[in-house]
Amino acid sequence: MSEREEKRKRQDLPGARRVEKKEHARIETYNSPKTKHTNENASIVFSGLVFILFFALVVAISFLGFGVINIWTLSLALIVAVLMLFTVHIASQWEKVVILRFGRYSRTVGPGFYCTIPFIEHIALKADQRVMLTGFGAEETLTADLVPVNVDAAIFWVVWDAEKACIEVEDYYDSVALAAQTALRDAIGRKSIAEVVMQRVQLDQELRTAVEEKTTSWGISILYVEIRDIVIPKDLQKDMAAEAKAEREKDARIVLAEVESDIASMLLEATKIYREDEMAYRLRSMHLLSEGVKESKGTIVIPSAYAEGFAEELVKASREPRPS
Repeated sequence: MSEREEKRKRQDLPGARRVEKKEHARIETYNSPKTKHTNENASIVFSGLVFILFFALVVAISFLGFGVINIWTLSLALIVAVLMLFTVHIASQWEKVVILRFGRYSRTVGPGFYCTIPFIEHIALKADQRVMLTGFGAEETLTADLVPVNVDAAIFWVVWDAEKACIEVEDYYDSVALAAQTALRDAIGRKSIAEVVMQRVQLDQELRTAVEEKTTSWGISILYVEIRDIVIPKDLQKDMAAEAKAEREKDARIVLAEVESDIASMLLEATKIYREDEMAYRLRSMHLLSEGVKESKGTIVIPSAYAEGFAEELVKASREPRPS
């Protein structure tokens, strides 16, 4: 028996479960990488240019001043070029650079050209001030009514103070993700499954407020939080669909009952009018007869006595004196 047949036989055994795995992209795959740059070659090319330029400058000055190029000249040129390589830097338009001097905060520079003192100052952080994306989720999180749900969300944030992002927190990328995930679990635990599903906008705002309370001291501002997907158990989905259907039927019956009540009220009012005014009653009867003839496209024979009586009533009504 082949391996495929044995596997199929095991699956057909009583009580065996077949689990279908659906491949889907996790929300974390959309995270902004920590080392993301539009063009990393710019600073490398600039550093190489600085090295070559100062090396060539020292060699040229030595040749023009002393008329000779020897090993000492090349060594001096190399030392100067290396020092300038650690001195002259550039920062991209979206970067803020935090510089420490003897281990203490000195200044924040960038974007553009800036200098540091070799062996005394060093670059502690290059903060990307573009809008960053962090995807996070809460798997098998219990709601207030003990329903396990899987929720995926995305948070958009930006570093507005590079100094705080460098000094106040060790790794602000991971800190933002974990703070958002913790806030999401807390928010879900305080709400029922119906509130989680139907109040997504309020949940987004609640998450944004909770995360921003933690990240403000890190120099990070939360722009907005969006719930991407809410997955509830399939059995519960059927129950919620049945509940929603019953609710819609209830609303429809209530509306129908209100309409019938309005119609009954109007019929009662019309009955009072016809009871007090026989002429109005007869006019209504004639109108119904006329409508019936139009719809059936036929002919209705009315007794002459009925028509004569109707005419007599009209004559009596015309002879009655009108109030001045």
